[in-house]
Amino acid sequence: MEFRTGYIAIVGRPNVGKSTLLNHLVGQKISITSRKAQTTRHRIVGIRTDADGQYVFVDTPGFQMQHQSALNRVMNRTVTQSLSDVDVVLFVLEAMRFDERDEKVLALLPRDQPVVLVLNKLDLVRDKGTLLPFIEKVSAAFQFAAIIPVSAKRDAQLPDLVQEIRRHLKEGEPIFGEDEITDRSERFLAAEIVREKVFRLSGDEIPYSVSVEIEKFETVGELRRIFAAIIVDKESQKPILIGKKGEKLKEIGTQARLDMEKLFDGKVYLEVWVKVKSGWADDERAVKSLGYE
Repeated sequence: MEFRTGYIAIVGRPNVGKSTLLNHLVGQKISITSRKAQTTRHRIVGIRTDADGQYVFVDTPGFQMQHQSALNRVMNRTVTQSLSDVDVVLFVLEAMRFDERDEKVLALLPRDQPVVLVLNKLDLVRDKGTLLPFIEKVSAAFQFAAIIPVSAKRDAQLPDLVQEIRRHLKEGEPIFGEDEITDRSERFLAAEIVREKVFRLSGDEIPYSVSVEIEKFETVGELRRIFAAIIVDKESQKPILIGKKGEKLKEIGTQARLDMEKLFDGKVYLEVWVKVKSGWADDERAVKSLGYE
């Protein structure tokens, strides 16, 4: 069987499970997940290499319809740019949910490239008999190359999805080494892991305008020493993240360190603290200084 390779964009509105899908397709956690909207802010590349193909997945931020801040403008630009130079597009929908937010993303999709509709969270559909009418409704809105219902969380139907993607890739040599799973640096991944823990452990008390800056990342033998600043928008948010007697910040640091050790396959020393940068998400220069493209 000939070897095929290519780029695949994963697009959709926030919270449809794009990052979970990427992590399960790659077989390793490289894109952070939480129930909060706007968890993914960057273009994340995940690489899957099988015996007969290499799949370079591009996980994009959920397209933002509200809060027209500098941060959201950058994220939306990332989505549209990612669509321009890929071989296949995966349009991810939550099964049985299709509204004007999805329609707006659909309007951005290319008409001259294969677009595969991925109906995610299949495990949450109690009456599978409702699935076919839903598929017919969505199919009327766009000419999809294929429609694959999946449950990314449970790895259900993902082999079928990979085979469908492969059909649309060109014959060619691998782009990356067979043991590579992302083009992102360890420094970037460390910042994303800390940000995920902030989202997961702070509930709705902290708004989306939180970022993480790695101020120092050094390797001493087998040990990685990482110093991370959590950037918040208001002084009042600082004590929320620190918590009573520093317990919340300690928990964020502990969970982040454990995830880093698993991903980097080595020991990590992590220091985390909170800094205030008022109005950073509305400031183009501040957004760029924190690594947003």
